[in-house]
Amino acid sequence: MYQKICSRLAAIEREQTVQILYAVESGSRAWGFDAPDSDYDVRFLYLRPQSYYLRLEKTRDVLEYPIDAIWDVNGWDLQKALRLLHASNPTLYEWLHSPIIYREAPLIAQLRTISLEYFCPKAGVYHYLSMARNNLVREKMEGEQRIKQYFYQLRPLLASRWILQQRTPPPVLFSELLPLLPGALLPVVEQLLAQKRQLCERGTVAAIPALDGYLREQLSDLEIQAKKLPASSRVGWEALDAFFLCAFTG
Repeated sequence: MYQKICSRLAAIEREQTVQILYAVESGSRAWGFDAPDSDYDVRFLYLRPQSYYLRLEKTRDVLEYPIDAIWDVNGWDLQKALRLLHASNPTLYEWLHSPIIYREAPLIAQLRTISLEYFCPKAGVYHYLSMARNNLVREKMEGEQRIKQYFYQLRPLLASRWILQQRTPPPVLFSELLPLLPGALLPVVEQLLAQKRQLCERGTVAAIPALDGYLREQLSDLEIQAKKLPASSRVGWEALDAFFLCAFTG
C-alpha cells in the first residue's frame, strides 16, 4: 500500500503542477487503533510555483478528492498551513507529528521546530474537548457501544489531559497517552484495543459502565480546567514569513 500511496502522490503532483513537501497518514491508522477495514487518511502539504502566489485573484488553497472505502486523500497549500499554524491549529500539529510518513522534504524538520513557538494550550484543549463532546452525544445502541466510538471519546480526552499537564502538543499515538488512564481502566482499554484491531469499523461491545462513567467525569473536569488556562499571546508572523520564502529557494 505504501507504494500505491506514493504513486498517487506523484500523480497529484503531475496533474496539479504542485510539489508535495510532506505527506502522512492521519486518523485511526496514525493513532494506532485502526481496524482491518479502516481506510487510508492521507494528508499532505503542497507548494505551487512562486508566481501563483502573486496573483490578485483569489486562489484555491486545498486539494480534495472523492472519499471511498479505501481512500480519503486531501491536502493544504503551504501558505494555508502556515496561516493555520499562526492560529495554533491542532490538526496541523497532528500532521506534523504523525508516526506514518509517506514523504518529507528536509525543510519540514524546521517547520516542526517553528511550530512549537505557536502552540496555544488553550486552543488545543478546546479543540480536543469539542471532539470528545461530539462523540459522547452520538448514537448509543441499547446495551452496546461501537468500539470505535469509545476510542473517539477516549483519545481527545487524554490528549486534553496531556496538554493541561505538559503544555505541549499531545502525542499522536494513542499508546503514548495510555499512561494517563487510571490503572484500573488500563486492562479494559487494552482489551478494547485488541478487539478493535480484529473487528471491522462497525464492531460493537457490551457497554462498559466504568468506562462510560470515566468519560463523562473526565469531560466535566477537563471543561472546568480548560477555563483556567490563560489565553496565549500571539506570536508574530516573521518566522512563518521567512519559512515560506525559504520554501522556494530550498
